[in-house]
Amino acid sequence: MDHDLRATLSSPYVLIGSLVVALILVIGEYTLDTQVFVLSTRTSKSQRGNALLLVGPSDAGKTSIFSSLVYNQQLPAHTSLQTNSSTFSLPDSKPLAIIDVPGHPRIRDQFRDHLGDAKIVAFVVDASTVSRNAAAVAEHLHVIMHAFTNLPPSQTPPTLLILGHKCDSLKSSLSADITPESLAINRVRTVLERELEKRRAAQSGSLGVEGLGAEDERTDIGGLECTGPSFSFADWEGGEVVFVGTSIKASKDVEKGDGLASLREIIQENI
Repeated sequence: MDHDLRATLSSPYVLIGSLVVALILVIGEYTLDTQVFVLSTRTSKSQRGNALLLVGPSDAGKTSIFSSLVYNQQLPAHTSLQTNSSTFSLPDSKPLAIIDVPGHPRIRDQFRDHLGDAKIVAFVVDASTVSRNAAAVAEHLHVIMHAFTNLPPSQTPPTLLILGHKCDSLKSSLSADITPESLAINRVRTVLERELEKRRAAQSGSLGVEGLGAEDERTDIGGLECTGPSFSFADWEGGEVVFVGTSIKASKDVEKGDGLASLREIIQENI
C-alpha cells in the first residue's frame, strides 16, 4: 500500500499537475495585485478636484483672467471684494469650474474653502510690480504653500501654477530673443525665491518673520521645506511648481490672442 502511494506521488503526471496548480496560483495573485494597483491609481486620480482656483494679491489681474476664460471678453478692470465662480470649457474638454478669490488680506483665506475642489491653483502675480511688492507677495504665496503641505495624505494635491501676469508691460533691453513671457517668469521666480528664502531663514533662526509681509500675518507657519541649502521652487518638497507668463491683450490685439495661451495649454494638460 505504501509502495503504491509513493509510486503514485512520484508519477510525472502528478508532478506536472502540481506545477500547473502552482503557476495558476502565482498568476492569480499577480492579477489581483495588478487590479488593486490599478484601482488605487484610479482612486487617487479621482480624488483631485475639478476647479481652477485663482489666488494672489489684489490688482494682480485675477478677475481679468476670470472674465477672459468665462466670457471670452475683457470686462472693465476693478478690485474684487467677493469670490466669483463660474464654469468654462476649452475645445474638446469637459467643463471646468473656475473660482476667483479676492486678494484682500481680510478675504484671501477663503481659498481654503475651495482647495479640496481644486485641480489647479493659479497664483497670479503682477510681474511689472513684483519687485516693489516682493515681501507682501511672498507672504501671500507662503500661506498658499503652507496649505498645500498640510493637505491630508489621502488627497492628491492640485497643480500649483505661478502666473507672471501683465508680462506685456515688460520691456527687455538685453536681447530681442527674450520674450515678455520668459522675462516675466524669470523676474517673478527670482524675486519670490529670494523673499521666501528670507522667510525660511528667519524661521529656522527662531527670529520670526515680522516685517516681511502683512502686519497681521502668522509667523509660525511652515511649508517652505526644500531639499537644497536655500529655497528654490525646483527643490520644494511640497510638489512641482509650474511658471507661466500671461497677459490680457488690448482689444485691438485680440485677433492675435488674448495672452492666455500658455495658461490654457497647462489647463488642457491637467483635465
